[in-house]
Amino acid sequence: MRALKPSRLGTMVKKRKVVSRTWIGALVTVLGLSAPRTFAQQPPEAPAQEIVANLAAGRVVIAVVKDAILIATVENPIEAGTSPPTPVPLGSVRAGVILGSVDWFSPSSQQDLARLDAELPHLRTRLVADTPHLAGTQGGAEATDIEATGQGLFERLNAVAKGLHGKVDVPPDEPLAELIIADYLPGYGPEVWQVKYEMKQVQQRRDYWDTRVLRPTYLQFWPPEKGQPRTLLEFDYPPENQSTTLLALLRNKDPRLERMRSSDAKIAQLADIFLAGDSNKVLAADATQLLRAALDATAPPRARETMAVIRQESGFEWLVPPPRESQKPTQPQAPQPTETERPAEAPSLLKPPAPR
Repeated sequence: MRALKPSRLGTMVKKRKVVSRTWIGALVTVLGLSAPRTFAQQPPEAPAQEIVANLAAGRVVIAVVKDAILIATVENPIEAGTSPPTPVPLGSVRAGVILGSVDWFSPSSQQDLARLDAELPHLRTRLVADTPHLAGTQGGAEATDIEATGQGLFERLNAVAKGLHGKVDVPPDEPLAELIIADYLPGYGPEVWQVKYEMKQVQQRRDYWDTRVLRPTYLQFWPPEKGQPRTLLEFDYPPENQSTTLLALLRNKDPRLERMRSSDAKIAQLADIFLAGDSNKVLAADATQLLRAALDATAPPRARETMAVIRQESGFEWLVPPPRESQKPTQPQAPQPTETERPAEAPSLLKPPAPR
């Protein structure tokens, strides 16, 4: 494994015991962006600009198998504007998936502010001299490969979030965004990392807040510790809407997956191998068959899915490409309503919707 030392770029954490999670939920968060005299709580002289941050929300499932890394994602479309988490190639043998606030734009000015998944391949930064070093017997190089992308996304996300001057209410355990990275490292093998980006606000005066994104936290999930199972990795967003993981559903004989297992003896055998923690014995073609069947059986209605494979010899390839995107909502040419004129049920982090 890659042994890491801390740096001021963020917190680097050795692999922890894998806690597989599923995620449900998708939100459209409407955040107020305004000058100091223009607040959501007060009718301004001119309409305040809005920032809409559409979320990539749902589940990311990664299977590191004998001859490849499989990355599957499924959306849970409980709100309009949600997008499925989408793998983004970051090189021939590396891919990243952004969860959380991914698509930032202003509906009032029709201006795209940031599309982080599209920008991700170019969001790399030159690292400072005190980067964490890899001291393991297999790695032996600086951790610039993961950090360069993680720090680049941090800088871009922070640049957008600095414009938020209204109070933003998010659950304490919910990061603004997450980045899942899967790759093959020469001389080391397959690895999977989770990079978390949390947000902090400081009140400057009554209704004016400074917003910044905190340095990212890096968590390594693959390879597992010696003696730990080699099986599915599952990541979810938002974290407060977790549902049961695929492994738990298989272990507890969920009726949807039991029907899948009973209809195909090979699928049943593959499921048993993953439950036993021996995913390194499974070929990518077989694992693809199992994952597609399991996700199709358990995905929410109308959920969009993607799937990609990374092979060490041939690189990144789509198995289920992302769906075509719907057009962003447009604003009428008539004068825009102020924040106080928005419908009470409209989703907003400045004014959370009332419990149903």
